[in-house]
Amino acid sequence: QVQLVESGGGLVQAGGSLRLHCEATGSIHSFTYVSWYRQAPGNQRELVAGISPAGATEYSDSVKGRFAISRDNAKNTVSLQMNSLKLEDTAAYYCQAFVRSNVGGPLREYWGLGTQVTVSS
Repeated sequence: QVQLVESGGGLVQAGGSLRLHCEATGSIHSFTYVSWYRQAPGNQRELVAGISPAGATEYSDSVKGRFAISRDNAKNTVSLQMNSLKLEDTAAYYCQAFVRSNVGGPLREYWGLGTQVTVSS
């Protein structure tokens, strides 16, 4: 089975930075499209950033210019660098990825369990 594990969350003051990581483990042939989502209590889950297999990136307007997504294909890892953090960035952050376990096999969607980011004043 494939698992996604997020790390790097924590408590940080407004204006500070955090770097989140999403690592895929298990039977992995191709670690393809990867996205970060976030959800705060009472809010909808929203797309924060995404990265294609070729490294093309997209960002939500609310984080554009402050966050940067990147990938290390050798380690099956995607990172999210978060700078100039604001109170409204407080949320549980989730990694979503499409993974192919075998050559010629299906592309399947996986979700991590999330990591909490809390920004204080």
